Amino acid sequence: MNGARLLAGLAAALLLLAPGGCALAPVYSSGPSSEAAAMFAAIDVAPIPERSGFLVRDNLIARLATGQAATAKRYRLEVVLDDRIEGFGVRGDNQIVRERRILRARYRLVAIETGKVLFEAVAGSDAGIDVVSSEYAVVAGEVTALEQLAGAVADQIVGRLAIYARNLS
Repeated sequence: MNGARLLAGLAAALLLLAPGGCALAPVYSSGPSSEAAAMFAAIDVAPIPERSGFLVRDNLIARLATGQAATAKRYRLEVVLDDRIEGFGVRGDNQIVRERRILRARYRLVAIETGKVLFEAVAGSDAGIDVVSSEYAVVAGEVTALEQLAGAVADQIVGRLAIYARNLS
């Protein structure tokens, strides 16, 4: 009897996972002709100041490249970054032994023609850095953390924009 119940349960689960039984669908299900790809091709990423801005902007441009032919830019992505390093691990002699690099981005998608803000949100990530006796190693750790955080923040922004584009249709 337990075998029959198990088979019935598996059959019911398979029916739920069949096409049409699940509301989830990939954002890029239509490939380069998807809503997200079409919107990405029309986005101009505004310059972002400082090294962190350069890294985030470079990552955004790379992720928004959809392979579609160049189209007229209808949208501008404006990003304001907050990049800071905080010490939080302290030894008995008041020496910092751990830092946290925090990168936050407030961003908005603006229609170039009207200047209307279509979408705005916040993205962010942080990374821990060990503070060692070598100042070079600490600086290298901070730079590496920034590079990784720039990619993570760009991924979040592009993901949210893809969902926004999909919900437009």
